[in-house]
This record gives sequence, C-alpha cells and structure tokens, in this order.
Amino acid sequence: QVQLVESGGGQVQPGGSLRLSCSPSKVTRDNYAMGWFRQAPGKEREFVAAVSWSGSTTEYADSVKGRFTISKSGDHKTAYLQMDSMKPEDTAIYYCAADSHVWAGSGTYEYWGQGTQITVSS
Repeated sequence: QVQLVESGGGQVQPGGSLRLSCSPSKVTRDNYAMGWFRQAPGKEREFVAAVSWSGSTTEYADSVKGRFTISKSGDHKTAYLQMDSMKPEDTAIYYCAADSHVWAGSGTYEYWGQGTQITVSS
C-alpha cells in the first residue's frame, strides 16, 4: 500500500509563506499524479491544487490561484505546495493525495496522506 509522507506544516502570520512536501513511499510505480486538498473546521474537504504525472500540467482552486504553486521534484517523486501571501482563511488541515493515472485534477485519488495542520494567525 502506497503511503504518503507529508511535511512542512505549522503556523504562519498573514502574508507569510510556507512550503509543504509530499513523498510517496512503498511505491508500486515510478510516478503519480498528485494533489493537495484541505479541510477547515466545520467545512468539507476542498481541492487546492493538482500536478500531473510529469509535472507539466497544474490546476488550482480559484481561492489560491496566484498565491500557491504546486510543483514536483526533478525525479517527479516529491510534490511541493509553495504557499505565499497566506490568509487566515487558508487555515486548515492540508492533505496530500496521489493517483496512478497521468492526471487526476480535482477528482478522485487512490492514496491519501494523514494531513498536516496549517494555521495562519497573527
């Protein structure tokens, strides 16, 4: 079973930056389409960003477009979410997701991480 290891969560002031990382372990293939989702208290989980197998295609939720950047490492094994100009409404548990297809976008993913807390507060 593929496991996703997330890192980089924490607390940041409004306007600050954080970077999340996600690396699949116990992998069964060389590459995965990957995405980030988040769930704020009392709300449903929502899509944040996605990157294709090759890293060449990305998609963002309107709420983060222009502020967040999703990317992959050179070997395509690790996904990153660079979060800039953060706002209090970005506070949530962020989940990494991976899928065996070339592209998954905001759709269904096979594998999920445990989640990491992001708090944006002064």
